[in-house]
Amino acid sequence: MRTPIANVRGLGSAKTGVHHFNMQRLTAIALIPLALWFVISLVCHLGASHAEFIRWVACPWNTGLLALFFGAMFYHSALGIQVVLEDYVSHEGLKIASLVASKLAHVALAVMTILAMLRIAFTGA
Repeated sequence: MRTPIANVRGLGSAKTGVHHFNMQRLTAIALIPLALWFVISLVCHLGASHAEFIRWVACPWNTGLLALFFGAMFYHSALGIQVVLEDYVSHEGLKIASLVASKLAHVALAVMTILAMLRIAFTGA
């Protein structure tokens, strides 16, 4: 059976769906041990003072794991929100504006989070 030429609008595969799917799964798998480490670390520091917590964040091992956790979390979130917006926002202009706003918000939050951790790691403040 052939597709009638009149119905074809050039909206076929953009060749990025598999990559998007794989990246979402990869970040989900990476987030499992990182989230477990993060939650366990927070529980262990429930009674800690501000100075103790700052020292914990300033440890290079913890700073690196926090950067990986927040980077993977924001990237995974951005991928998931993109799928929701593409699937459920029908107005094309609103969809594009929402996708751009979402990407900008995710990048801004990730950058601010990682810069805050680096500031703590290098200055202790």
